[in-house]
Amino acid sequence: MAIPEEKQKSSDLRFDGKLIKVTYDIADIAGKEAWREVVHHPGAAAIVPVLDDGRIVMERQYRYAIQTPLLEIPAGKLDGSEDPLVCAKRELQEETGYTAKHWDFLGTIATSAGFSNEKIHIYLAKGLTAGQTHFDDDEYVELSYMKVPDLLEALRKEEVKDAKTLAALLLALPKLM
Repeated sequence: MAIPEEKQKSSDLRFDGKLIKVTYDIADIAGKEAWREVVHHPGAAAIVPVLDDGRIVMERQYRYAIQTPLLEIPAGKLDGSEDPLVCAKRELQEETGYTAKHWDFLGTIATSAGFSNEKIHIYLAKGLTAGQTHFDDDEYVELSYMKVPDLLEALRKEEVKDAKTLAALLLALPKLM
């Protein structure tokens, strides 16, 4: 049996925020109606930045929604119809101070496809040059530098919980080993 396509019949905007919008939709699925609550997100780019000595530049920041600091890769939202690579370059420089000579697209992930349309475009950045960070006014980031074996141990100990970081590292590891 083929999986039927879900076609939107109606959409009602329930929340219009600075970052996300939420709609309550009715979908037609093979002649039956079903409700769907959808979080609309502009999308993002995330970066696995690797120094010449093999260390990966990680960042730790407090995440209000889950009330804890997380160890993550640099990332940020797309501005409008911004090209994901342009976003990745901007976010790497703003959050870490680094710029990169070499960029390798690793893939795109759907972060929570059951209720959100957010997609994150993931890149590997190499040939890094240090520079100045330019954090947003409400952004507090602590940088960490980790070799692959140390990062794998952190993963084993469940010290990395951020989904984009887990996915990005899985996509990057074959190119790092």
